Amino acid sequence: MLRCAILDDYQRVALSMADWTRLAGRVDVTVFHEHFGSEDELVDALQPFAIVVAMRERTAFPAAVLERLPHLRLLVTTGMRNAAIDVEAARRRGIVVAGTRGRSEHTVELTWALILAWARHIVRENEAFRTGGPWQQTVGVDLHGKRLGIVGLGRIGSRVARVGLAFGMDVVAWSPHLTPERAAEAGVRPVAKDELFATSDFVTIHLVLGPTTRGLVGAADLRRMRPTAFLVNTSRGPIVDSAALVRALREGWIAGAGLDVYDVEPLPRDHVLRTLPNVLGTPHLGYVTEATYRQFYGDVVEDIEAFLEGRPIRLVPAD
Repeated sequence: MLRCAILDDYQRVALSMADWTRLAGRVDVTVFHEHFGSEDELVDALQPFAIVVAMRERTAFPAAVLERLPHLRLLVTTGMRNAAIDVEAARRRGIVVAGTRGRSEHTVELTWALILAWARHIVRENEAFRTGGPWQQTVGVDLHGKRLGIVGLGRIGSRVARVGLAFGMDVVAWSPHLTPERAAEAGVRPVAKDELFATSDFVTIHLVLGPTTRGLVGAADLRRMRPTAFLVNTSRGPIVDSAALVRALREGWIAGAGLDVYDVEPLPRDHVLRTLPNVLGTPHLGYVTEATYRQFYGDVVEDIEAFLEGRPIRLVPAD
């Protein structure tokens, strides 16, 4: 019987989100709920396992880790893209890297949760409500008529745009390869990157992390933003220059940031972003919904079954 490790099941729900009995008698499943703090801890724990299930990019599998897991035969990631896995290195070692279908509605919804929370100062007002603080202490921002700047107009960005249009916002977009035709399909106006950052009341990022997008939003972009504007990032932390963002928040270049993603996750307890009053942070919850988890883990079971039975499997591309 092959041993399977499910990693980073923070909410302790993995076994309830799919029918794992389909693997009974063939696979022995062990669930790890806590994140491993180092590569050595990870490697030591995974030595006996032939199958490993990774939840998104919570745990990295670079070549150096894969080389130390001689028994690993199948690595399944939720989603079909995982920048934390060296797929080429895995294939050189004969490790199959499989994925699952994904969804996008969840990230769109969290993006708007962060925007709305900042626009109406929900966190501050709720804290005052619970502690007996001042009754009404902030003045909200009307979304109607404000400009929403979307960096990346793909599957998620275009859905974010539709909600902005429904709110009556002036929606503009930029990405390195955005065409006028694509912008027209989404019902938004394409603008230059400098104009987007300089004129938007809310800037939200929806790009895939890669060599060309790492650090794409830097100090110059943040300096162009209005001191009343907000930055929202539910994509990937390294797309924004972290040091520049901290400085922008400390020095008031922008009014605040809504963040769901970070350079390092989990974010260290003493990280400066946890201390800044103009940061509204969530612990990478964009994809953490029941419907998404059921699809993820259901597809994981299917992938493992296909692997065991020699059937075609959802292979993660090496890009």
